[in-house]
Amino acid sequence: MTPEQERFVSTMGDTMAAWNLPRATGRTYGFLLLQGAPSSSDDLRAALGLSAGAVSTATRELVSWGLARTIAQPGSRRLLVEAAGGLEQLLAASIERARTFIRALQSAEELTETAQAAARLRDVTDLFAAYVDAGADVLHRHREP
Repeated sequence: MTPEQERFVSTMGDTMAAWNLPRATGRTYGFLLLQGAPSSSDDLRAALGLSAGAVSTATRELVSWGLARTIAQPGSRRLLVEAAGGLEQLLAASIERARTFIRALQSAEELTETAQAAARLRDVTDLFAAYVDAGADVLHRHREP
């Protein structure tokens, strides 16, 4: 990698680490975004200096967030990995997780001990609902032709 590519890959690692994802996951995603073709696990390990376990974990994380996809190789158990889209998928996944969180918050309102606790819980729920609404609006506008 060039020094500029290395900086980008490191920045992606730092950014995703700030979101409580492993730094290796962010570095892997950054590397995949720059590649013109899918990468093998061996390619990722060599380019990023990661262990086989770190590459495997990073790949699973990226696939689960919709940020990467794996490609089966005929006649082999090995997979290739490529970046899938961009932060649109990350935002969509984040919104879906926030919706799950909102449902949990809403189901807890009847469990609160006081009106003050119920109001606090509603405030938190409303904050996350506003986040979901804003994010959904951004995605909708982004997807419009």
